[in-house]
Amino acid sequence: MGGKEHGEGPAAGRWPAAPAGGTAARFVLLIGVVSLFSDMAHEGARGITGPFLGSLGAGGLIVATVAGGGELLGYALRFVFGRLADRTGRYWLITAVGYTVQMVVVPLLALAGNWPVAALLMIAERSGRALRNPARDAMLAHATAELGRGRVYGVREALDAAGATAGPLVVAGVLSLHGGYRGGFAVLAVPAVLTLLVLARARHTCPRPADLDVEQSVPGPRGTSRAFWIYLAAMGLIAAAYADYPLIAYHFGRDRVMPEAWIPVLYAVAMAGEAVAALLLGRLFDRWGLRTVAGATLLTACFPPLVFLGGVRLAVVGVLLWGLGAAAQESIVKAAVTGMVAADRRASAFGLFDTGFGVCWFAGSLALGALYDRSAIGLVIFSVVLQLVAVPLLLAVRGAPKRRRNRWRDRLLRSTLEGSGR
Repeated sequence: MGGKEHGEGPAAGRWPAAPAGGTAARFVLLIGVVSLFSDMAHEGARGITGPFLGSLGAGGLIVATVAGGGELLGYALRFVFGRLADRTGRYWLITAVGYTVQMVVVPLLALAGNWPVAALLMIAERSGRALRNPARDAMLAHATAELGRGRVYGVREALDAAGATAGPLVVAGVLSLHGGYRGGFAVLAVPAVLTLLVLARARHTCPRPADLDVEQSVPGPRGTSRAFWIYLAAMGLIAAAYADYPLIAYHFGRDRVMPEAWIPVLYAVAMAGEAVAALLLGRLFDRWGLRTVAGATLLTACFPPLVFLGGVRLAVVGVLLWGLGAAAQESIVKAAVTGMVAADRRASAFGLFDTGFGVCWFAGSLALGALYDRSAIGLVIFSVVLQLVAVPLLLAVRGAPKRRRNRWRDRLLRSTLEGSGR
């Protein structure tokens, strides 16, 4: 870990030779397929970890502590691992280790004999996710110069959401065939292995992602800009306002809003909607910039009253809007951060952003849960107000304006630089 992997970090002060045509698109697509298979594995597992812990003798407090604490730890560690990636330049190695830890742990849950072992494996899975995310997102950022920020992160999130849709359905199929929780974890070894195989292919296709960045000689902002902090404050408000689906599902079940069998199906529908929304939002972001995030937030501010105060039809619409917000948080939100920091500090910025976002999400989840126990109306007011307050902050950010690309200019500039031998 003593030095940078050859060609992986940004090459300050020089323009690289133009990569082979389509390399950026292939790289983004392969990373998207990696996300698809990895989400099939870990989202499929997360759908049954709660009842699995219960079957091993864990109580409700233990289940909540493991789930919430593991999620918080997973977000908090991203800042550490993002700094590590930028300091060492070993983005591919760190990404590979993170995915390997996560994909090995998921099927191992089938062998857990007691709840403490299962809890440790669940926390290890969240830690693996924390390890690989900042480094992976920093490598993807290099492809945005060629393809556009919104498009790159939108495609990745769309495939990610497709995996998040398929994984729980696969596990539900195993359970319906009486395979049990252990059988559900075991079958997830298939997408776990596919994740690592496709990741290896992506590494072979694009060993030096920095070479994709046709504008890397243009200096980016140094340090952490004011725009970044304003943006993080806005997204922190949105994170605190966003109800987790388990709380939504709990409400549906407690108030008998819909039959219990519909609740996981509705979640799968929301994930499918998230996949489509991620593609659409990505294209809109490349045209309208942060106004896309603000517009999406205005729409998602409508989901709390629909979900927590409406009947079944309004609740379905509300969950679809909830999925729209989830798509924005995982696609165009990351796209905006890319334009706020220099290329050699992106992993640190992603890690810092995810840590702040995760802490706000955890604190907001506690507040939303406490409010729900007192009054669903109180929860709705809290959630809607925080999201609306975030909108003017988003519109105030000026650190990541949208960039209009001129492909003929880029080609001419590349040809000139190559002809001069630079």
